[in-house]
Amino acid sequence: MANFKPQVTYMTFSSRHDYNSERYRVTSPYKTERFKTYAELKKKMRFILEEHIGDRPVFVVRSRRGEWGEWFEHWELINGKPTIVKKGWS
Repeated sequence: MANFKPQVTYMTFSSRHDYNSERYRVTSPYKTERFKTYAELKKKMRFILEEHIGDRPVFVVRSRRGEWGEWFEHWELINGKPTIVKKGWS
């Protein structure tokens, strides 16, 4: 399996509105963003967590250097800090 870019999945007011109003043929209330590097994703994580409105945690999928498969992380804001609450191999 080749390395792939990290991506994050979360829900915002606008993505939920587009889904509910069937705008742009959106098939999910969740928004998915790709980043070039994991460091770039982590820099934007606080903003993503503050914008997230769903009851599920923010979901990150990425590959890890020297490893095969998909690595996942669930992120939440705990005491104002972005924190990984669950992680593992998919």
